[in-house]
Amino acid sequence: MSFLDNLENNLKSLESREEVDPAEFQRREDKRALAKAIAPWAAKLKFAPFTQALFEHATVAGHRLRTKVYMSWFDDVLALQARERKLELRPTPDGIVAAFIEADRSETIQPLDLSGDPASLITQWLG
Repeated sequence: MSFLDNLENNLKSLESREEVDPAEFQRREDKRALAKAIAPWAAKLKFAPFTQALFEHATVAGHRLRTKVYMSWFDDVLALQARERKLELRPTPDGIVAAFIEADRSETIQPLDLSGDPASLITQWLG
């Protein structure tokens, strides 16, 4: 692709961005800014030793309760589910929060410290 073709494509892209509804454009920019603010916390959550230890403690607790603990990533959210209970670790611009979701869909949210003990988090979640 030549320089002129690249330049033409860039100009067309910029023109089409301006033609979009300003409210829609602002919504996209806000979403992009939020994702940018969350990114460092999401990376910390994915690669922290806390997360690996959390998986191990969740597996042990599942064996103790004779139930399977399902662990999955949804974008930047780590979700754990055992029977009807869920635990979601969600990165936010201010840090990571733990959301405890019960069978009746009630939700309790608390801040999470990645330097803390994952065993206590699992005990709090599963009892």
